[in-house]
Amino acid sequence: MMQSKAGNITEHRLPVLGITGGIGSGKSEVIRSLSSQPEFVVIESDRLAHRLMEPGNTAWEKVISAFGTGILDENGMIDRAKLGAMVFGDPVKLGQLNNAVHPCVKEYILEDIIRASDEKKKLYVIEAALLVQDGYREICDAIWTVYVPKEVRISRLLSSRGGSREKWESVFQSQPEDEWFRKNTDLCIANTGTKEELISKVEEGLKTFFDISFP
Repeated sequence: MMQSKAGNITEHRLPVLGITGGIGSGKSEVIRSLSSQPEFVVIESDRLAHRLMEPGNTAWEKVISAFGTGILDENGMIDRAKLGAMVFGDPVKLGQLNNAVHPCVKEYILEDIIRASDEKKKLYVIEAALLVQDGYREICDAIWTVYVPKEVRISRLLSSRGGSREKWESVFQSQPEDEWFRKNTDLCIANTGTKEELISKVEEGLKTFFDISFP
């Protein structure tokens, strides 16, 4: 197995792949293809963060400490709409939220990599929009970005999620440019063709970087 780049986990463990890219790029399709392999462990950081923000978890306690009990619903769950409205457009509050949640997510992932290695899994996959910015370069053996031209992304988002072009333009402005992703990752997968072509590129990348093949 590959030697770990992260000093605070096991010296030798299974390889770790990071998947990133802008919203609407098609990361979800890549994740679905990887999740279909029983010997792979796939973690979507947003889903994990939401789970760790449920009552009884450390992230829940840290978020309440930072924002107060006014963001809770009648069941003691964090109301994501209230929290989102509070941090939207406020870099300071968004930073507070990230500082409360992201360390909990990373701690979980580091421990889960050890578990997956002990279970003899072949690959650990982490998907996150801010993978590089959040310091996962030291954990991942390779980071791939999924790329689609801006106009295609907007068209897909309008079709799948609704909203207005102005809304998605605003979201794009809060994310790094495509060129930034290409410069700061190890492989750029252009998702401009069919689903089958995309999966073929994923399989080729697995073979090249990890000598792993889909069964």
